[in-house]
Parts: sequence; structure tokens; C-alpha cells
Amino acid sequence: MLLNKWIVTLISCAALSACGGQNSNTASSASAPAASTAGSATSKVFRVGTNAAFAPFDYLDENNEIKGFDVDLMKAMAEAGNFKIEYSNKTWGSLFPALKNGDIDIVAGAVTITDERKASMDFTEPYYEITQVVLVAPNKNVNTIDDLKNLQKIGVVTGNTGDLAAQKIFGATSDKVARFETVPVMTKEVENGGVEAAISDSAVVENYVKNNPNKGFKIIQIPDFQVEHYGIVVRKGDTETLNMLNDALKQIRANGKYDEIKAKYFGS
Repeated sequence: MLLNKWIVTLISCAALSACGGQNSNTASSASAPAASTAGSATSKVFRVGTNAAFAPFDYLDENNEIKGFDVDLMKAMAEAGNFKIEYSNKTWGSLFPALKNGDIDIVAGAVTITDERKASMDFTEPYYEITQVVLVAPNKNVNTIDDLKNLQKIGVVTGNTGDLAAQKIFGATSDKVARFETVPVMTKEVENGGVEAAISDSAVVENYVKNNPNKGFKIIQIPDFQVEHYGIVVRKGDTETLNMLNDALKQIRANGKYDEIKAKYFGS
């Protein structure tokens, strides 16, 4: 009888010990998700797509790393907004399908805000003002739209705003318009005489001329080209990400970081 009582006591203690251990593990595993959930807003990595062939906004350096005004801007916004970003370089034509399909979350690549684009994607508040300008070979005289129409070949980047401007001037199917995949390829054609001029964003053309001072190229500003603005792009209806970006952009404008980045690439 005494032996049986001792066995019962032993079993009871073992059971209590097991229950105590189970309760301890449950509390531990329950607290981990709670901590993770609390930090989820800051730990999410937003996948940012760009076309790194649009200096000084987006380009590849000698180490094949994506650099530029847009990159520094997004890094500053991520720090201000307490979120993380991960960049990927894509062709211009693949950026918006990738955004729509969910392969990336954000497009930050000197994207001009247009009514047509706003129908299928959402833009942040504008972050940079530009216009279209004409890069002209040294031996060509271009000052007006009519002068431009008298040239034989005009270069544009496919799908860029310069392409849209050229279509308005020459028509969508005009054989006077030569389309290229990137700005470097287009400007090389101007250098080689493959095209007599090219239409592109003012800051991009100015950057090219600044870095090629001995080539003698001219920049022509044509009044017919309206002022445009760049915006950061998110999927249509993604108001959470849009609000996050707008708030971060507002913060870096207020704290002076935006002006610092702008001065780095474009001067004061």
C-alpha cells in the first residue's frame, strides 16, 4: 500500500512538472509572434524597380550598382519613414507590367506623371519638375517646332515622354521618329549622326551635355513643350504604400534632406 502511494505521488509530480514545462513553452512561443507583429511595419522590404539608364536619376556605376538622384531620394525616404527598400534594374518596358503583376511594389525611375498613366497606376506627390528639350547636333539649326519638323530623323526612347512628344509633332507612325531602348543608345546615335536631334527630359539632356562638353551639342528649349513632373509609382489602389511614401517625402522636404540630395546632383 505504501509502495502504491509512493508511485502515485511520483506520477503526480511528473505530470505537474510536464504541465509546468508546457505552459512555459506556450508563453514563450506566443510572445515571439507578438514581437514580430509589433515590428512588421518597419521590417517589410519594399521592392523598388527602376531603369538604370537615365542618368543622373538612375544609372549603373563602375561596380554595376544602381546609383542616382532617385536612389538617394528613396534611401532618405526609407530612413525617414522607417521602412526598407530593395532595388532591381529592369528595362523601361517591363517596369509597369512588373508592378501590376506584383513582382515589385514601387517604381522610382523618373516617371513623368500623365493623365494616361494615372488611369492605371497611382503617383505620389511630384518630386521633380522637368520639361522636354531637344538635343541637337552641332551643325543643325533648330529653334522651333517647324525647324524640328524639317529634320530627317529624331531620336526618342521608346515609351518615354519624349516619345509621346514626338508622336504629337510627327504622328504615331512617322518614319522620322527613330526609337531606342535607352538614353545612352539614343545620344550615341546623335553623336554618330544616325539621328540629327533627340527629344528627352531636360535634366537628363543637361547631364549628358555637361559630361560631354567637347562634343559641341546644343540644348533647345521649345515653348510648345509643357512643364512636367516626376512621381513615384505604386499599384492602382495601394493607398497604404502611397500614403507611406508621401509622408516620407514630406519629411525629407521639411528636414532639408531633399535639398541636400538635389544639390548633390544638380547644384544649388
